[in-house]
Amino acid sequence: MENFNQKTSMIWNIADILHGGWMRHQYKDVILPLVVLKRLDSILTDTKSKVLEKYNEYKGKVNDLDPILKRTSGTEFYNISDYDFKTILGEPKHLGKNFKQYINGYSKNIQDIFEKFEFDRQLERLEGGNLLFLIIQELNKVDLHPKSVDNYQMGHIFEELLRKFSEMSNEEAGQHYTPRDVIELMTEMVFLFDKKELKKPHVIKKIYDPACGTGGMLSVAKDYILVNINKAADIFLYGQELNPETYAIAKSDMLIKGDNPDYIRGGDKDSTKASTLSNDQFFGEVFDYGLSNPPYGIDWKKDKDAVERETIRGYAGRFGAGTPRISDGQLLFLQHLISKMKPEKDGGSRISIVHNGSPLFTGDAGSGESEIRRWILEKDLLEAIVALPDQLFYNTGINTYLWFVTNRKSKERKGKVQLIDARTFLKKTRKSLGNKRHEIDSDHKKQILDLYEKFEENEHSKIFKTTDFAYRQITIERPLRLKFDFTTEKIKELLTALDIKDNKNGMKDFIGSFENQIITSKKVLDEKIEAGKDQRIAVKFTAGQYKKLISIVGIRDEEAEICADKDGKPEPDGELRDFENVPYEMDIKEYFDKEVKPYVSDAWINESVRDHKDSKVGVVGYEIPFTRHFYKYEAPRSLEAIETDIEKVENELLGLLKEL
Repeated sequence: MENFNQKTSMIWNIADILHGGWMRHQYKDVILPLVVLKRLDSILTDTKSKVLEKYNEYKGKVNDLDPILKRTSGTEFYNISDYDFKTILGEPKHLGKNFKQYINGYSKNIQDIFEKFEFDRQLERLEGGNLLFLIIQELNKVDLHPKSVDNYQMGHIFEELLRKFSEMSNEEAGQHYTPRDVIELMTEMVFLFDKKELKKPHVIKKIYDPACGTGGMLSVAKDYILVNINKAADIFLYGQELNPETYAIAKSDMLIKGDNPDYIRGGDKDSTKASTLSNDQFFGEVFDYGLSNPPYGIDWKKDKDAVERETIRGYAGRFGAGTPRISDGQLLFLQHLISKMKPEKDGGSRISIVHNGSPLFTGDAGSGESEIRRWILEKDLLEAIVALPDQLFYNTGINTYLWFVTNRKSKERKGKVQLIDARTFLKKTRKSLGNKRHEIDSDHKKQILDLYEKFEENEHSKIFKTTDFAYRQITIERPLRLKFDFTTEKIKELLTALDIKDNKNGMKDFIGSFENQIITSKKVLDEKIEAGKDQRIAVKFTAGQYKKLISIVGIRDEEAEICADKDGKPEPDGELRDFENVPYEMDIKEYFDKEVKPYVSDAWINESVRDHKDSKVGVVGYEIPFTRHFYKYEAPRSLEAIETDIEKVENELLGLLKEL
């Protein structure tokens, strides 16, 4: 870790060379591409001369030199220019021209990556002074050869630089990557029950991340399998990334490690083309594992049209369960990942995804969020949720949660969900990294894995039936009680609202006849209106006019008679309407008689409000009140203890005053 910190600091300090010519938030546009190039250059150092020999030997003789040169370099990329990071400084006056030649000497897959960095624009600005020379000179002091910095450490360096640059520009650093301690926990948990399967000879597995950032989550997952489970396993990594810079780093990382870079997609300037929600670039494909930390608390307005078009397709698309509120797209990513699961008959899949607290409980019964939770739980896909400590992530100090979703639960877990409270399983970091002040060390990770594997109830682990998170929201009505106060002002307002300017048909006189009357019964009011017709006054209120009359002169009054409809049934008062969440397996009438009726005797259940799926009274909702299930009551301190502390503070203050 010291090696990683030292090299990161050295690179970070190089950015100061740009001071004055670039705004601080633009430093990354220069430094990140050059660090990627430096890493690629370091990897090719040992085989560069052999590649040039092969190139000169076969140039003009073989149509496609690409396979030969890749084989010679020992990697999926190569460089055929005469320059490298050291020799290119030999001609300072021609550095800009030579550097362009150096970049153009890379294999096409590297050049495609650098288009995403848009480095040409930066190179033009760097050519104007001695800056490019100085930066390369300083970078050459940083040893990034694989013998000095392995791929794991290089991933750390990229991500720490991204975090620092993101803080400079007030960007959300957490959109780009996830701390390695969190990734390692996710990885070990998602593979925990599959070790037997993963140890099989010639096993092939596909791992997918729809918001892959720099690709760290994919790389750690693959490394864990190869190092800890089966070094001969064939693991294929797939990812999609919105941000062009992080996409370019992820693709570079795949090339460096020998993975297929074509399986990393996105990175388009047009965000809707790169976005997983708008444009699934792995349409029709399924994967064995999904791991992701999608953006949370971020709106999906740019994806709205595409998402809603797909929602119309129902479960033939990715978002059949519904859509969450526009301000937060987390549950869209979860649905997307579920759509990428292999069918159970083909072996099924496992998913690990990071969420904040919102997907647990946001949204009432019938809302998009509740319907998505309902679909996941009724399909019995949710296996476990782990509450993590706060201050684990670089860009936020809030508590986060790991959701584990699968369509191949073990027999004992069928129909059940495990909640694991790991909020206190933390170790303080030696120094803060952004908002990250805590980490999950190996001992705490083992505790969490043990809780998950043992599937037992204790202080930190609770087990529930899927229906324990369900409830039925019933609508409680109370009767409308109105009195009707025909003050002079109300009469004028009523005539204006009904657009009555003259006494045509006797309507003005009829309404005026009510002036200064207070009628405490809607039934009496209706009788008086009806009597107007009998008095040969052509009184005829339309439904709209009658509604305006009631709204203008009607005043709620607990002493007034209950208003009834034409069938004599009590009319509900919208302002007194309330909702009760009844436990799913409890009879709603039993609940009403016990919890509502004793307190509001005139209330009733609105039986016209029914669930859209089972057609029963009340709307089914799902929420997961995680913290409630692990709440520990702490008795308040005694008055004597509080008084003692106050007295102690007072005495200390008196002592200080005497000294003054």
